[in-house]
Amino acid sequence: MADSASLQFVSPYAFEAMQKVDVARLAALSDPELRLLLPCLVRMALCAPADQSNTWAQDKKLILRLLSGVEAVNSIVALLSVDFHALEQDARKEQQLRHKAGGSNGESILVSQLQHGLTLEFEHSDPLRRLRLALSELLAIMNKVTDSNGEFFLKSSELFESPVYLEEVADVLCILQAELPSLLPIIEVAEALLHVRNGEWFLCLLVANVPDSFNEVCRGLIKNGERQDEESVGGRRRTEALRQLCQMNPSQALNIRAMVVEECHLPGLGVALTLDYKPDSADEAVSPLVSYVSGLLLGTNGKVRTWFSMFIRNGQQRKRESSSVLWQMRRQLLLELVAILPRSRSTHVPNDSEMDSESSSGYSGLREEHVVKASALLRLYCALMGIAGLRPTDEEAEQLLQLMTSRPPATPAGVRFVSLSFCKLLAFPTLVSTPEQEQLMVMWLSWMIKEEEYFESAAGVSASFGEMLLLVAMYFHSNQLSAIIELVCSTLGMKIAIKPSSLSKMKTIFTQEIFTEQVVTAHAVRVAVTNNLSANITGFLPIHCIYQLLRSRAFTKHKVSIKDWIFRQLCETTTPLHTQLLPLIDVYINSILTPASKTNPEATNQPITEQEILNVFQAGGDGGKVRSQYTITTQLLILYYILSYEEALLANTKTLALMQRKPKSYSPALMDQIPIKHLIRQAQGLQQELGGLHSALLRLLATNYPHLCMVEDWISEEEVTGTLPLLRKMLLTSSSCKYSQTQLREAFQNVLSGGPRLLRILEHLTLLSAGDLIPYAEALTASMGLLLEDGVSRRILQTVNKLWMVLNTVMPRKLWVMTVNALQPSVKLLRQQRYTQNDLMVDPLIVLRSDLRVFRCPPLMDITLHMLNGYLLASKAYLNAHLKETAEFERQAQTVSNLGLGGQPDTPEVTREELMNALLAAQDSAAVQILLEVCLPSPQEELQLGGGGGADSLLRSVQSAPGIPVRKQVCDAVFGRGSQRECEAEGGLLSDLREVQCLICCLLHQMFIADPNIAKLVHFQGYPQPLLPLTVAGIPSMHICLDFIPELLAQPQLEKQIFAIQLLSHLCTQYALPKSLSVARLAISVMGTLLTVLTRAKRFAFFMPTLPCLVSFCKAFPPLFDDVMSLLVQVGQVSAADVTTKARDIDPLIARLQYLREKPQEIPLSESKLSLPKRSAVELGGADPDVQLCYQIEATFMDIISSSTQTL
Repeated sequence: MADSASLQFVSPYAFEAMQKVDVARLAALSDPELRLLLPCLVRMALCAPADQSNTWAQDKKLILRLLSGVEAVNSIVALLSVDFHALEQDARKEQQLRHKAGGSNGESILVSQLQHGLTLEFEHSDPLRRLRLALSELLAIMNKVTDSNGEFFLKSSELFESPVYLEEVADVLCILQAELPSLLPIIEVAEALLHVRNGEWFLCLLVANVPDSFNEVCRGLIKNGERQDEESVGGRRRTEALRQLCQMNPSQALNIRAMVVEECHLPGLGVALTLDYKPDSADEAVSPLVSYVSGLLLGTNGKVRTWFSMFIRNGQQRKRESSSVLWQMRRQLLLELVAILPRSRSTHVPNDSEMDSESSSGYSGLREEHVVKASALLRLYCALMGIAGLRPTDEEAEQLLQLMTSRPPATPAGVRFVSLSFCKLLAFPTLVSTPEQEQLMVMWLSWMIKEEEYFESAAGVSASFGEMLLLVAMYFHSNQLSAIIELVCSTLGMKIAIKPSSLSKMKTIFTQEIFTEQVVTAHAVRVAVTNNLSANITGFLPIHCIYQLLRSRAFTKHKVSIKDWIFRQLCETTTPLHTQLLPLIDVYINSILTPASKTNPEATNQPITEQEILNVFQAGGDGGKVRSQYTITTQLLILYYILSYEEALLANTKTLALMQRKPKSYSPALMDQIPIKHLIRQAQGLQQELGGLHSALLRLLATNYPHLCMVEDWISEEEVTGTLPLLRKMLLTSSSCKYSQTQLREAFQNVLSGGPRLLRILEHLTLLSAGDLIPYAEALTASMGLLLEDGVSRRILQTVNKLWMVLNTVMPRKLWVMTVNALQPSVKLLRQQRYTQNDLMVDPLIVLRSDLRVFRCPPLMDITLHMLNGYLLASKAYLNAHLKETAEFERQAQTVSNLGLGGQPDTPEVTREELMNALLAAQDSAAVQILLEVCLPSPQEELQLGGGGGADSLLRSVQSAPGIPVRKQVCDAVFGRGSQRECEAEGGLLSDLREVQCLICCLLHQMFIADPNIAKLVHFQGYPQPLLPLTVAGIPSMHICLDFIPELLAQPQLEKQIFAIQLLSHLCTQYALPKSLSVARLAISVMGTLLTVLTRAKRFAFFMPTLPCLVSFCKAFPPLFDDVMSLLVQVGQVSAADVTTKARDIDPLIARLQYLREKPQEIPLSESKLSLPKRSAVELGGADPDVQLCYQIEATFMDIISSSTQTL
């Protein structure tokens, strides 16, 4: 609207004075400014006011005084003197007439036929006719606007175009609208004025004289406006008119802009108002134009986004015009972009006077105060190009590239700027068109790689652009272009249509020039781990990239540590378990132990540190309840890693020894802090969600920690978690225990006097779950020594045993150590000798070095035997692991040391294996020997047994029930059906002894079945003969001794031969099997052979203890009667021959033996029992050894005959 450029518009100052009716400010206006406002001021002075206050009366006087010196006031007063009612009636008649005539310019009621032109008629007319002329012309334009159906037209009217009469016409127009508001609605008048020249000037004057109508007029013009204002002349005129109105009232400019966005009309007006807007306090961060356009394109309103995008696209189709709002916007954005560029970067300065002062001195980075603004500009240009389809000019593209490749300071905003710049390069690779620009981009990317660590440390944030670089590089290497596009869109915060084919050039640059394999691995550790990684997250994840790089040994090849990344990812896992986690751990462990190449044995990854592992298990202890922030999934994965690492370390011992490498294994102290059993129990309930992790952990546990996989433990766990414990727990009204650890300790201190209170506490603890019982473990075990006092209730002991077994299901290792230390003799306790887990694995026999009273307390003895069995298994695993760890390295050292020596090199690994087996066998046999010794009654117990009990009575009780299972027989013999009451009457010593014997026999049975060589070794060592009835009757697996008794008989030691025959005699009675018969025949044969070779002294020492065994042979196997009799006669003959020189008549004895051998059935039963005179021990002890042997032969003979006749 250049036609009104020379006209004076109402100033913002004057408009504000009119709005507020500020008389003082109105008085300060100049005459030209005041002239534009006269219609309103004159009406204000002449019309009767609604405000009758004194203040307004004084202001009205000032207005009259102000108007008194203005000549034009008289003409306006004359206009107001007209009869407007009659004028309105005539105007309505003319409207009706025109409506009937179809809108043609025919007869006019308001204006008779004009003699001259409209301008001359207006000049020569009186006020009424002037009003009629202006009204007639205005109604004609308004009717034409109504009939135009939205098509714009420009009405040529002398009245509105003559510069001489513009002020008078404006006065008339204002008076008409003010006096005839129903005939001339201000919105319709405003629409009509857009179709005449100088219309925006008339509109501003009209609104200035009716300031309250500003918002109404603007909203009406916007609603009736075009969706794309720059597409037509009418749209541009409407935009310019509204722009002038907002310049007149700048305080409402932003409200008018909001109306534009709300209606989605006149997008150019919104931009123009933003360009015109001058905020009171300039925002140094982001300009209003950037904020406004970014809000339109990046907002959530899709309708607004499409509307403005269409404005951009349509505006580009026209030639570049300086008057175009779009080009004004682009020019302003370019100026803002250049203004924040580093000086050396702004090489192509726009031809603008304000930019001429920019110099191109030395390089300087992007200033810190400009970083946020630069980021906003980048996002805006991304939205303009990607969403609105803006095609940048060469100048814009050059400056954008200069800004993108600038180097910001190391701040969080700088990190964000680099990320945005990088994504914009990927989204719009066409910005890089020349080789020079490509080289600039490569240099900038190289700078990013170099400075990423510095940015991360200096900015105090994780450098997201470093992670992005790695991800994009890996995506390019794996051809995951769609993932790159998704990453770019998510970083920019907008959805941009990027063709995968457009990334081919960037892919070449990335994979061949910038991000080679070495660079990718160097940055892999900086990529962000996947939060809450689970099987529910599908697709290509960073863990897949790391796994592939680990498999290819890229990290170790280029000496890049990946340990921290893997640990962070393991800590960010949840159920269901992702299938890639276990393979990742396996390949990571392999990369720790196995070098990438033989030429560089040090090229391995670093293992996870012990402190990091401890942080995962903050609760500590074997059964410590998990209280850390890490999930059970993370803890199970770390446990899997440790066990797999230790197993792989042992499996690769040979390879590591050849390379002279010895990776460090995790310390036993660390393993003691990991609640292995507790974790396994939890994993058992999550098998479906953990996939194959539970089974893998069980396999590793059985190999490395066999003492945690004992069968009896699994069985006891079923008892703890079964139906009955669940029903008992339902009796617990509260989940928390009402007794504290202190109360439990105090009750233990008063166990003798306050037994019922202790029992109540213990019974209440049995209702708790294993996990809730853990806090009481220390108090429970520390007080076990107090239970050894006389007078402690058996029920208390049994309850403590039960609680101990429950705790054993969640914290076995720590519980065992505490229990062993608590049961030490009082002397050791005074010395404060505390054993550790490692001490007990090295020497399991420490368990048996407890207080001697434990061996006569069955509930505590049961606990002791359980720990002993566990530590024997643990010691075996410990020694095996130790042998594998050191054997190969010592063998290598031995080989090296023998290189310069003559002779044949030794084979130390074989010797070490044998030594280890010998140590384990000695350990096991020592434990068995100690336990067997425990089974022997003490002198006091022998006195109480009175010679009628002991091992023999146990044997007889078992033998008396041949149809009952052996284990039940032993238990019945221990807790005897009728004898138990008698034992209790005698003080319970016999009952406790037998119960302990039963427990020991059960453990020895398990040990003999697990390793029969232990049974062989123990019996080759021998043990007291009084224990043979107990072991044979109480250990069901003793029948395996029949396999090695022939070998034992072949031993040169006389003691072993005697022990073998005594053992065989009991086995034959217990197991009357064909194999026993054959071995018994062999024993008789061996005895006959020894008769011929033994000296007199040895013959006496051998046959005196072995002759009674012949009775058992004959009793078990009657067919052996003839062989036994022949042996007895031979022994008797040899003994008789030795005493022939002495004055003793021994021939009758020999004759009697011969007779008894030939006709035993003829001897009466009574005579057989009484024929041998009873001799006192003193008499026999003082007799000749051969004489004693002769009497022993006759006694054996008579016992055999007596047992055979009893059988008959």
